[in-house]
Amino acid sequence: MKKDINVFDYAGDIMKEMQKGALLTSCADGKVNTMAIGWGMIGIQWSKPVFVAMIRESRYTREILDKNGEFTVNVPCGEYDKKILGYCGSKSGRDTDKISDMKLTLEEPVSIGVPGIKELPLTLECRVIYRQKQDPAAVSDEDKKELYPQEHESDDPEANRDYHVYYIAEILNSYIIE
Repeated sequence: MKKDINVFDYAGDIMKEMQKGALLTSCADGKVNTMAIGWGMIGIQWSKPVFVAMIRESRYTREILDKNGEFTVNVPCGEYDKKILGYCGSKSGRDTDKISDMKLTLEEPVSIGVPGIKELPLTLECRVIYRQKQDPAAVSDEDKKELYPQEHESDDPEANRDYHVYYIAEILNSYIIE
């Protein structure tokens, strides 16, 4: 069962939880993949409610999202297993099935082809309306050093050398899975 919500009534709660993490889920080629995100924004663009997700170019989720163009944002509300975000933020869907590994429950979507995740019940169903690669020249030297360290080898887990792609997506539905 889903309780429809007005995303702007919950925007503060969503952004507060975003600081701790949420899941971004997409699917393509018959595979559902989710990743932990800690960066995101809610707003309005072209008179549409939008969620802006930033995904590093090297991430498997970016590959899937570029094929599909739809995603859900699954936000914790209430008690939840904090290991979900830790695991989904440290493993790649290229190498493992995070949904199965964490025994996550997929919830049928309303408007898109990507399921929500019951364990993080506040769900935004989103369709990409604009994407843009981050311009490294526009990033401050301080942020480059902290967030895009080039001194780590690319196979080092701390590398994060690559920049982000910004996905601006219309929020088509928002609800809490009950």
